[in-house]
Amino acid sequence: MNISIFGLGYVGCVSLGCLAQNGHKLIGVDKVETKVNLINNGKPTIIEKDIDNIIAEQYEKGTISATTNYLNAVNESDVSIICVGTPSTPEGHVNLDYVYKTAIEIGKALKNKRRFHTIAIRSTVMPGTNEKVSKIIAEHSDKINNEDFTVVSNPEFLREGSAVKDFLNPPVTVLGSESEKGVKVMQDLYRDINAPVRKVDVKVAEMIKYVNNSFHALKIVFANEVGNICKALNIDSHQLMNLFVMDTKLNLSPYYLKPGFAYGGSCLPKDLKGLKTLAHDNYIKSPVLEAIEESNTNQKKITIELITNSGYKKIGILGLSFKAGTDDLRYSPIVEVAEYLLGKGYKLKIYDKNVRASRLTGTNRDFIEKHIPHLADMISDDLHKVIQSSELIVITHKLDEFKGIIEKYPEKKFFDLVRIIDQKIFINYDGISW
Repeated sequence: MNISIFGLGYVGCVSLGCLAQNGHKLIGVDKVETKVNLINNGKPTIIEKDIDNIIAEQYEKGTISATTNYLNAVNESDVSIICVGTPSTPEGHVNLDYVYKTAIEIGKALKNKRRFHTIAIRSTVMPGTNEKVSKIIAEHSDKINNEDFTVVSNPEFLREGSAVKDFLNPPVTVLGSESEKGVKVMQDLYRDINAPVRKVDVKVAEMIKYVNNSFHALKIVFANEVGNICKALNIDSHQLMNLFVMDTKLNLSPYYLKPGFAYGGSCLPKDLKGLKTLAHDNYIKSPVLEAIEESNTNQKKITIELITNSGYKKIGILGLSFKAGTDDLRYSPIVEVAEYLLGKGYKLKIYDKNVRASRLTGTNRDFIEKHIPHLADMISDDLHKVIQSSELIVITHKLDEFKGIIEKYPEKKFFDLVRIIDQKIFINYDGISW
């Protein structure tokens, strides 16, 4: 396949070499003549493991070249990949000027081209960029988006120092586009890449890199705060964290990484508080640990606002314990929500087959009597009765018995805290973080 790469920096240079190595013919485009001259002399524009050999080999084979002439590059290729920089502005916004200028150039080049052209955005861009780039290209080419050309969001996952290895073995190849034809072109382009391909919504593809890197930053800061506490206590922090990462069932896993309601229970709040207190007692600042509880509290506030702003006064709650499959009510976040609503005069009906007010004992009974003293008057083991007597039903547990109720009761309004349904969206349904 003939491919033009716009931008010969880190991502562009690695893409140029690796795609050529996989059997494609590449032409790089850059306004900086020094970079163009380096490629045209068989030399990379960056310092990176293995890329110098790849560029030299592919130059000798005649599979790569570079130019400042964007018109020729687009007309001689079937796919154009945008790899230009997206630096931060002084205010912290992402500067997309280079992306939009490249879109103008591609649009002008497509004006007299008859073949279908695919444009892939590899640069890290904000959600909505694909749509704007499509409009710019259409405006300057007099072509129709998704008929004469298409724009595919295709974020990169390269680390400096291992960029070649990462290009050939990414965790996933992400393709976001409204055009099946464009997606198929990109799938063919990456046929020799060792990674699963995921076609996703365009804005999901645009957002993933920001989420990835923010989480990586969070992991570093979290480990550093743990290390600071360990040093004050003369604990080997590396031995501790080596043990921590051995748990791939919970610690390093998909668990807990689904947007939804606040955490609760007797363990997470207690142990987080204990670690924060340990840091405080040893005069160690731990702003990330301090912020966790504040963020969790904010999620409860969001839930309360969504319920109170609905205009409904009769609220049904499906699931009262802090998680499904237990009768533990201690520090259940929905109990706090229910307590607030009762204080504001809302009428509540609760369904939880694992909770029976008459069977609660010990700390569980003490906790609920303090927060919802008349629980027995509100709780029922009849799901249909609870739904029928409520205007707004709040789902807090992900149970099979709840999966058909949204469609079964179209006259009721449902507010979901656990995403009980995955794909189909109903007009009587809303979620907390989706």
